[in-house]
Amino acid sequence: MRKAIALAMILALLSPVLAGCDSEKNMESAEDRNAVRIGAVLPLSGDVETFGQSSRNAIEMAAQEWNQKGGIKGKQIKVYFEDDENKPANSSRAIQALIEKKKVAGVIGSASSNCSIAMGTIATANKVPMIAPTATSPKVTVEGGDYVFRACFLDLFQGTALAKFAIGDLRAKRAAIFYDIGNDYSKGLAEFFQQGFEAMGGEIVAFESYNTGDRDFKAQILLLQETSPDVVLLADYYSTVGIIARQARGMGIKATFLGGDGWDSPDLLKEGYNSLDGSYFSNHYTVGENSAKGNAFKEKYIKNYNKQPDSFAALSYDAAYILFTAIEKAGSTDGARIKNELEKTDIEGVSGRITLDESRNPTKGAVIEQIVGKNTRFVTRVNP
Repeated sequence: MRKAIALAMILALLSPVLAGCDSEKNMESAEDRNAVRIGAVLPLSGDVETFGQSSRNAIEMAAQEWNQKGGIKGKQIKVYFEDDENKPANSSRAIQALIEKKKVAGVIGSASSNCSIAMGTIATANKVPMIAPTATSPKVTVEGGDYVFRACFLDLFQGTALAKFAIGDLRAKRAAIFYDIGNDYSKGLAEFFQQGFEAMGGEIVAFESYNTGDRDFKAQILLLQETSPDVVLLADYYSTVGIIARQARGMGIKATFLGGDGWDSPDLLKEGYNSLDGSYFSNHYTVGENSAKGNAFKEKYIKNYNKQPDSFAALSYDAAYILFTAIEKAGSTDGARIKNELEKTDIEGVSGRITLDESRNPTKGAVIEQIVGKNTRFVTRVNP
């Protein structure tokens, strides 16, 4: 009798908790029963948080547009965002949680190559399609496997395009390179620029590395002073580039600075001040290049977020449209069927026409922008 009474008391105490769990489960089911569930892993905080914030804005905008038109086959799109802080270990945990707990049909992310590489094998192992909107390292799709796609050009093309611009437009003959030895994006861009520059007859007079998180580059700059380069490639993200540029100018370096898409951030000049004035960087998209699709995107983005879109916004918007279109054509949230439709991608995106090759990478041109004061201007487009 005592055992029965004790059991009844325990059940009575637990019943509100159990009811709460059932209620929470039922509420989630009611909210998401008819939704197409999408995951997004982005650096919403950390050293490149502007990349993540721009990407989130654009993905939300794309989902809102589709939902206003009826969603996918009558089902609304629900996007679950995870913050990886630009740390690969976090990216791995985030995509695993999205797949196992949220049962997402596809994943967009992450912003950087290191984080996207960490996510890729997990996506493929679970047969959940993943689109990296802005990760440019060749390793992303090669190591990630058959379920990993991307919306941006590769560093092989970007490095070559920068070399072509340096030699053809800037008439540079001597180039120096600064890169982060622990960053796949930085290292790849540096190596591909070197290959392209030398293949076109230029000379690499310095190839200097540093470690992720370094803030003092004076030793490398001292070596640079002895080589008299015409251009210096700063192959890194905005949060580091400005620091290097400021120190280099302070030590008398007069060469023209070059960079890649990792420069594209409103926070670039917070560290660089006037040190980057006159510099050039390659990019996927610029508000300065006139196109009907680009102009419509720019106007809506400014209206929604009260700021200009950057390339991370444009590519994430394109990635969302690529994924939503594939799910709609598949008529299913089955990973294999979505993958098959992704392989057939052929859409007019904000960043240009997007078709994918056999390695699930787009063939696209690059734009070159110049920093003028506190603004940037479109200079030219370099096509493959």
